[in-house]
Amino acid sequence: MYGSLDHNRHQFLMSTSLTVDLDLIRKYNVPGPRYTSYPTALQFTEEFDRQNLIEEIQQNNTDAAPLSLYFHLPFCETLCWFCGCTTIISSDHSRSDPYLDHLEKEIRMTAPLLNPDRKVVQMHFGGGSPNYLSPTQIRRLGKSIHKSFHFATDAELSVELDPRRLTKDHVDAFNEMGINRASFGIQDFNPEVQEAVNRIQPKEVSDQAITWIREAGYKSLNIDLIYGLPYQTAASFQETLDLALASKPDRFAIFNYAHVPWMKPAQKLLKVLPEPETKLEMLKRTIETLTANGYAYIGMDHFAREDDELAIAQRSKTLQRNFQGYSTRGGADIYGFGMSSISQTDSHYRQNHKTLPSYYAALEKGELPISKICTLTPDDRIRRETIMRLMCDLELNYQHLSSLLDIDFADYFNEEIINLEEAEQDGLLTINDRGIKVTDSGRMLIRNLAMRFDAYLKPTESRFSRTI
Repeated sequence: MYGSLDHNRHQFLMSTSLTVDLDLIRKYNVPGPRYTSYPTALQFTEEFDRQNLIEEIQQNNTDAAPLSLYFHLPFCETLCWFCGCTTIISSDHSRSDPYLDHLEKEIRMTAPLLNPDRKVVQMHFGGGSPNYLSPTQIRRLGKSIHKSFHFATDAELSVELDPRRLTKDHVDAFNEMGINRASFGIQDFNPEVQEAVNRIQPKEVSDQAITWIREAGYKSLNIDLIYGLPYQTAASFQETLDLALASKPDRFAIFNYAHVPWMKPAQKLLKVLPEPETKLEMLKRTIETLTANGYAYIGMDHFAREDDELAIAQRSKTLQRNFQGYSTRGGADIYGFGMSSISQTDSHYRQNHKTLPSYYAALEKGELPISKICTLTPDDRIRRETIMRLMCDLELNYQHLSSLLDIDFADYFNEEIINLEEAEQDGLLTINDRGIKVTDSGRMLIRNLAMRFDAYLKPTESRFSRTI
């Protein structure tokens, strides 16, 4: 580890209230990856040797390294028209039991490949809406998971919840499983906006969910908001921010709405989107409001209280980034379960089938339901670590990374460092012979800075959402 914690804390305190240069954001607002993985999903291939992959998984389990588990529960009763997730919309809750049958089969097939001494340090339920499951089904799944995996005593166990279909029994059932962190979307409190995106969620419903979560003893609450939705204005979104702040969540994830109707056809139903200038003003107000109210700007769309694990991990340079976003659990391989879920090890990524029929069919044939993989080259590993450290630490220390990656970092990335000079002139970072340090202005454009280290990204690539 490098740098001093006192210095890091000083830098944090110097940045607790940020201001935003809109001209700078306009210049850098281009399509780009979110870098929950490197290489990105565009580099995944359906061509792979299944037996070799199984051997890689077994090789990954020669020691007792920590585990992170992800379970994708894809069902929702209704479709939010802004949604970009892999979901199945159905009001027929009887579909949950067959899904759990196959999910449990995948667990039973995977568990024998794992080193029995590996401890789960992190687990996350995403979707879809995990509380689409009944409390009885949640308890069933919990028993199956705990039967197959061993958990560390301080494991971080989280779930995404939909307050509109949440009951106290749902909250208690997840709590009995060991869940200690909850996250849910509000998106916007304004009824006109909610109607325009097909997500009616009165404030009283969100408040009730918060009450149940806190009464159950969950240690952390995250609230999701989205800016760039129909009928939002800078003033109306400020009202949503102020109402959300009154609930005093531990973390915020405040996303820029990604309009990709060519990938998600339901988004074509969203007609009255804010002008780019309005979106930029909403972003400006978001960053300035939250940092002025004691939240550290972790980077991209994440904010956390100063005493939250995310903020502490960033200051101590132990923060990580993976498919679940920012994480405090470093060194853990991710094993994903359920349709479309993604697993990550040091050597490769692998993704399950993205449709229910193909996911079921693979398991019924006695195969792990893997449809795509991405095997990492030595260069991929070097760039993955570089991008992750930049996005998490907000700096690149040449000496530290040279030792960590067994390269001369400044020489290896000489061209990329030269290409960052314009960003330095724009005040997004500073460069000297010891390394690169991101400025406060650079935090909100961290995706743009990470893109300079991406060997696959094409200058005209437009399949990604915009960085702001």
